[in-house]
Amino acid sequence: MLRLGLHLLRRSTKYSSLPRVFSYQQSGGLSPAPPAQQAASYVANSASSPSLSIWRRKKEMGKEGLIVAKELKRLQKNPVRLDRFIKSNISRLLKSDLVSVVAELQRQDQVFLCMKLYDVVRKEIWYRPDMFFYRDMLMTLARNKSVDETKRVWEDLKSEGVLFDQHTFGDIVRAFSDGGLPSEAMEIYDEMRRSPDPPLSLPFRVILKGLIPYPELREKVKDDFLELFPGMIVYDPPEDLFEDGEIRKQSEEYY
Repeated sequence: MLRLGLHLLRRSTKYSSLPRVFSYQQSGGLSPAPPAQQAASYVANSASSPSLSIWRRKKEMGKEGLIVAKELKRLQKNPVRLDRFIKSNISRLLKSDLVSVVAELQRQDQVFLCMKLYDVVRKEIWYRPDMFFYRDMLMTLARNKSVDETKRVWEDLKSEGVLFDQHTFGDIVRAFSDGGLPSEAMEIYDEMRRSPDPPLSLPFRVILKGLIPYPELREKVKDDFLELFPGMIVYDPPEDLFEDGEIRKQSEEYY
């Protein structure tokens, strides 16, 4: 009896930390869902939670990860040997090492290798669609003006049902405008406007600041902002801001 009591206590403790999930009963009203259903709902709703996402954790590369990253860079000009190395070595990496290698290649703006490992990660048995995984990929592609790769990654995240929050949308739009890709930035901005999440003022301000070099596009976003937040003010930069900056740049080059 004592053993049975301890077993029941452990089971009740296991599910006590999960969020309460309710199901509708025909007998009338809501009642708590079974523990298994609560656990499944918790996992599904937390796929892109910052506290659970492996792409948000501190990425410390182990010795094997360092060797693999170095070898990938050495072999990238030899497609046959590179593919052979990826098939024979990448699959043997621990999940944490693979995540760290991807992050390091993104930091070094190795777009070709990032896309290679992007395909590898999405085939791993542990892979789950993750907002932060796609955010980091898009940020890398924006910095390197990789338009074709951006379209492919965007199609993939849409097919997997990944949804960005408003702050992430703002950061991505800003990254593309800062990267000199205003058309792509506005396409993502349109996706942001169609998002089911309620709009927030801060992401709009981030986008407006990044669109200062593109006055016409900025006016469009500004109009949307004032329509959504009529009580707020947008400060416009001086009209001669870029003229002065261009003169200063030419003067520095001359001397």
